Amino acid sequence: MLVEKERIVDVVSPQQIPSSVPLTDFGDLAILPGLVDSHIHINEPGRTDWEGFRTATQAAAAGGYTMLVDMPLNCVPSTTTVDALQSKRNAAREQCYVDWSLWGGLVSDNKEHISALASAAVPGFKCFLIHPGIEEFMMVDEAELRAALPLIKESGLPLLVHAELAEPVEAMTQALANANWRVYDTFLKSRPDEAELAAIDLLVRLCQETGCRIHIVHLSTARALGRLQDAKSRGLPMTVETCPHYLHLAAEEIADGATQFKCAPPIRNRENREALWRGLRDGVIDLIATDHSPCLPKMKHLDAGDFRAAWGGIAGVSLALPVVWTEAKRRDFGLVDLVGWMAEGPARLAGCHERKGQLAKGFDADLVVFDPERQWDVRQAQLFHRHPISPYLGERLTGKVLMTFLRGKCVYKDGAFPEQAHGRECAGKPVTVGHD
Repeated sequence: MLVEKERIVDVVSPQQIPSSVPLTDFGDLAILPGLVDSHIHINEPGRTDWEGFRTATQAAAAGGYTMLVDMPLNCVPSTTTVDALQSKRNAAREQCYVDWSLWGGLVSDNKEHISALASAAVPGFKCFLIHPGIEEFMMVDEAELRAALPLIKESGLPLLVHAELAEPVEAMTQALANANWRVYDTFLKSRPDEAELAAIDLLVRLCQETGCRIHIVHLSTARALGRLQDAKSRGLPMTVETCPHYLHLAAEEIADGATQFKCAPPIRNRENREALWRGLRDGVIDLIATDHSPCLPKMKHLDAGDFRAAWGGIAGVSLALPVVWTEAKRRDFGLVDLVGWMAEGPARLAGCHERKGQLAKGFDADLVVFDPERQWDVRQAQLFHRHPISPYLGERLTGKVLMTFLRGKCVYKDGAFPEQAHGRECAGKPVTVGHD
């Protein structure tokens, strides 16, 4: 790869390298394109004590990510207006070790802000069909979705959806009110597959009716794969992601009180995990994103081990690549598959696929030096996000990120980062959306 300034200017054979060009040879190590995480919660401004741009982007660089697209929550204010978008842009500048972009939010009362957010170059919108766990970001119901979808459709941008309906969750949670909430199976039963399935059925219908691009975030139930495959076969513009924790962990292995494993939707059983891998193999699942969702340690209630009270989120951006590779290698997938799921696919969703996610002429010189054979044990010092809580601590993983380059500059090497942060916004193209 010939790199000049910030771009890959060509990919050539060794014999074609000009003699005047300084050469770095990484031997038998793999060089991957910088990964793109299209689903991360950085939480700044407002909840920087949970996670901020500096720590999140350092953890990302250590994990081989060179581009992040931040969700519109759990920051304060949520990114549901142009003013809030500008506040987040101001907070991010000169703090980020990798490039970044910002999703806009769709909530119950911001329909009039959709066109302005699209014009301000967000790459798409995110909504919840269930309470998200914070008060600043309001879920939407079917009527509110129907009112907003024409504007989103006109923008050409995707709508990312947390696909669980509230009613099945509320009914099961009430039925389990007197159960033992230290037991993981109690929590698992409280977030039944039916909540995801009903939400996905609704989204398929709305996608068919409106033609709006809809993306299902963090799919956890493999029971939805058949209906998603059918929707795609009919040409509906739907895409799907899952997350490293659903592909690596299993409900049967989660101990009582181990609230570091809590996320929503939940980690389901081994059989479900294997079916998700088949969904990746069959192309029903398009990409893998981290859903890195950190919080204050006290919010995990690790001492009490109360799954009902604990915050539902897993922080894993620094480990996602080796976690997925550990499992993919066992199932005879290759590094090319990994790049498709964790670089090319997320870049396409976020609209940065013309410069991110590939090792190709004209693309940003975002490179990851990766040892696919090295085995290592996860320790707190290797996490890099603000609070070293992780369900992966103590695990032996295969594959190690040794160096990460952002637009030709090294931003991570052997546990260290440069003094100066070089990341910048990689915003989408501004669009104009019509008004009612």
